[in-house]
Amino acid sequence: MASTSVPENYYVAPVGETQMVILKRYENLRLIGSGAQGIVCSATDTVTNRPVAIKKLSRPFQNVTHAKRAYREFILMNLVNHKNIIGLLNAFSPQRDVEEFSDLYIVMELMDANLCQVIQMDLDHERLSYLLYQMLCGIKHLHSAGIIHRDLKPSNIVVKSDCTLKILDFGLARTAVEAFMMTPYVVTRYYRAPEVILGMGYGENGVSIWVRCSYFHLDVWSVGCIFGELVRGRVLFPGADHIDQWTRIIELLGTPDPQFLSRLQTTVRNYVENRPRYQAVPFETLFADNMFPPSADNARLTASKARDLLSRMLVIDPEKRISVDDALSHEYVNVWYDESEVSRSSCCLLEFFGRHFFTIELAAL
Repeated sequence: MASTSVPENYYVAPVGETQMVILKRYENLRLIGSGAQGIVCSATDTVTNRPVAIKKLSRPFQNVTHAKRAYREFILMNLVNHKNIIGLLNAFSPQRDVEEFSDLYIVMELMDANLCQVIQMDLDHERLSYLLYQMLCGIKHLHSAGIIHRDLKPSNIVVKSDCTLKILDFGLARTAVEAFMMTPYVVTRYYRAPEVILGMGYGENGVSIWVRCSYFHLDVWSVGCIFGELVRGRVLFPGADHIDQWTRIIELLGTPDPQFLSRLQTTVRNYVENRPRYQAVPFETLFADNMFPPSADNARLTASKARDLLSRMLVIDPEKRISVDDALSHEYVNVWYDESEVSRSSCCLLEFFGRHFFTIELAAL
């Protein structure tokens, strides 16, 4: 945007290689992150005198897919209210004409780091357990509102120095109502659940159908991958593509049983059955005692308890994978259990998204 067209109360701020057109209330902009969905900078809100993060969405209205992603993120951040989910403080656009509307900025609470940075640290059991508990609380809140995040990964989870954790980036979030229309290519590859990789829930012609597996378990698998990464200090399943991703999973967890394979599409089942067979690596080897911190004073915060929870999260068959509720009740995390955090009532998002997104998706078929 040229300087002559900058509206009143806005100014142009160069951030990295991007020109941001910002409300004058936000000063001292500094780049803190960038990606396919946009760039994020820190700033000071001179009205509230608090630090904030400002995200400029990248080409949010370039096409229908980008627009829906921006819409989901904006609406979810505005409606969801939970201590472990990032909230929307403000939103603005320098354009005032709908025909010129091209830029969208969202303002959030500024956190200190994301889990990519935390993974490199030595965490004791208290911090490891508490981070996991907060992840599960945030996901529980979304699930109770009928929302599946679908893109949980370390870069989408932010923390403060006091170990407070928040989940962000809802551009791929969907309602359970939409599950039968869900694309197989969701979730960043390393954290993608087996049922997504294998296209479970899709008919022979690739069209989504209702299936028995719970789509809420997609997020549980991702949390398990993140938990394992916090323990091992590196990505658990670093697949080069979706085929290699499946290979990485079965190399560690073993080839699934015939009952699971029988639920796959014929072409997928034939491919999987013709792959080399693997025996599961024992979790005592995969997550050896020396990968964990020394045992804490609390008898429930031990390597064996953490390993048990990992073994219940990292299950290939979604029907046998632990639920969020059961994970929250597990000994390794329920030391932090607070009913007000776990059972905080959700706003009626399912009705909202079911009404709006469902119509959009059907119109696109």
